[in-house]
Amino acid sequence: MTVLPYADALAAYDPVLGLEVHVELNTTSKMFCGCSTAFGAEPNTQVCPVCLGLPGSLPAVNAKAVESAIRIGLALNCTIAEWCRFARKNYFYPDMPKNYQISQYDEPIAYDGWTEVVLDGEIYRIGIERAHMEEDTGKSLHVGGATGRIHGADYSLLDYNRSGVPLIEIVTKPVEGTGAKAPEVARAYVTMLRDLLRTLGVSDVRMEQGSLRCDANVSLRPVGRSTFGTRTETKNVNSLRSVERAVRYEITRQAAILASGGRVTQETRHWHEDSGITTPGRNKETAEDYRYFPEPDLVPIAPSREWVEELHATLPEPPTARLKRVRAEWGFSELEMRDVVSAGAVNAIEATVAAGATPQSARKWWLTEIARHANEEGVDLEAVGVTPQQVAEIQALVENGTINDKLARQVFEGVIAGEGSPAEVVTARKLAIVSDEGALAAAVNEAINANPDIVDKIKSGKVQATGALIGSVMKQMRGQADAARVREMILEKIG
Repeated sequence: MTVLPYADALAAYDPVLGLEVHVELNTTSKMFCGCSTAFGAEPNTQVCPVCLGLPGSLPAVNAKAVESAIRIGLALNCTIAEWCRFARKNYFYPDMPKNYQISQYDEPIAYDGWTEVVLDGEIYRIGIERAHMEEDTGKSLHVGGATGRIHGADYSLLDYNRSGVPLIEIVTKPVEGTGAKAPEVARAYVTMLRDLLRTLGVSDVRMEQGSLRCDANVSLRPVGRSTFGTRTETKNVNSLRSVERAVRYEITRQAAILASGGRVTQETRHWHEDSGITTPGRNKETAEDYRYFPEPDLVPIAPSREWVEELHATLPEPPTARLKRVRAEWGFSELEMRDVVSAGAVNAIEATVAAGATPQSARKWWLTEIARHANEEGVDLEAVGVTPQQVAEIQALVENGTINDKLARQVFEGVIAGEGSPAEVVTARKLAIVSDEGALAAAVNEAINANPDIVDKIKSGKVQATGALIGSVMKQMRGQADAARVREMILEKIG
């Protein structure tokens, strides 16, 4: 599809964002019934007449879900409604057996809030329009096609286990003034929200499992104009990396349309991770299309001010305050902390430090070796397959002399490949540093005898030439030697 170079798009147009984040709560039971919410069960084994929408069944509100919704609203500086109610959002999808979704419309439980994200040392204030309660839909699996979508599929399967899982939808106000950093701001916001929700303990926020999903709205307006352009909504983007890529692509795609004199169509769009493009979904409905009306089977919710204050007292520190605190505790420079935040590694480093690693070593591994695997696989850091505990264990093996940094990279590969714990990988791959002085001495003698010219340089005072001999010894030992000890032995031998 035709796109405009990103720099050209930003020279002519100002992007405006609107981010809708759907959060599955980690309650034990569903929003309006007692069915389990456990992930990964056999299809259609966690269902009942209520979440299947069978005639005569009546919903009952999950109190824990209401509590989680209030805590999320408070953490986002929202006003908590003294009185709110549910509504029916009417539309037909095969994965929604009632043909309507119980949601909230004009009376959400939390509204008019704000939060902040830090990007490259700059603070961006994001307005929160609302955070409302609803139920999730089931899951469709389209079989036989090339894309995994319904078009071209031979048949579809439906799993209603997810139908009725408690969901909070967090909707931003229009995000303006981000300019060329719009994609990065979008990613930073979702990253901050993921970390905040995990800290609140209300969701496992596993994007790869769909418990945190982002719908990214993008519109463009000519530079200097105040009227918003026509927006598109890229649905169900399920990784931090993809949020940034999808927003960037939509900016370049819409800019190409506008620059050629065309008009952007208001529609939903699908994000394709493999090709890095979006494709049309359906024309975007308006609120009138959903024929909202108050849910007649549920009473309104009126949280007492005392309860709201009690929940307010349980909130963790605000995200920006937390970043300042951990930066001071870890002793990171502003640039080092900026890289950590940009990589979405704050939680991972904090957990690795809690497991016993130093902040600098934790930062080193998450932003180098693990980040490399993440980039190669096209996933976020936490989806690579190594835990903070394992990172701390690998660093401990380095510090106690069992392996060195080079060998540690092989240990990471083994752990990520599922070969076991770090210690098991070291044993299975025979990666432990050779401490046999006899074997090291033999390798040192061989390197000295094979390189008389280098030996002469060292004897003449050019001690830095020792590096070539150390490299020769390390090659003989397959990297399984202590370089510092090898250097000592070389200098002792040469005298």
